[in-house]
Amino acid sequence: MLAGKIYDPNCEELLRLRQTAHRLCKLYNYTFEEETEKRAEILKQLLPDRGEGAYLQGPVYFDYGVFTKVGKNFYANFNFTVLDVCPVTIGDNVFVGPNVSILAPKHPLCFEDRNAYIGEKGYATDKEYGAPVTIGDNCWIAGNVTITAGAKIGNGCVIGAGSVVTGTIPDNTLAYGVPCRAVRQITEADRLEFKKELF
Repeated sequence: MLAGKIYDPNCEELLRLRQTAHRLCKLYNYTFEEETEKRAEILKQLLPDRGEGAYLQGPVYFDYGVFTKVGKNFYANFNFTVLDVCPVTIGDNVFVGPNVSILAPKHPLCFEDRNAYIGEKGYATDKEYGAPVTIGDNCWIAGNVTITAGAKIGNGCVIGAGSVVTGTIPDNTLAYGVPCRAVRQITEADRLEFKKELF
């Protein structure tokens, strides 16, 4: 699965890992923000590879959690969803708006390949595969963004609200749209000191 090959999503090991992650997500989502110790204990199991200062507002939804890595000072707003069937790597100082989804799975286009069937071990399953997702350091991912399998977002990028990221976004780029496209480089002229109307 992690190598991006066809896999059986209902095999015993993956089913156990998913059930554990889903249970931990539910526990996390039932905590209050001020229950910091309780939240930290849950995240230690759900998202063990996270940097210092990582904060997830909740609710959160992970397929596995253990296949996602987030850097230091990571922030995720409400309804952060990660289907991490392949590695999801998020850099330092990344901020994620509400309702952002990172979707590493892929499904066959032909229904004959996609539909469920009874496998060799006698239970219903289907054919799935995926591709890793990478987000560089110092990025802002605005609300309602969907990041799909194989997407790569460079360092210092801003992804506009409602975008669907399907490919590679170069470093220090403002990008938005469906599909998400690089609009322009982020430059010195974008610094707040030049936005006098904001002060």
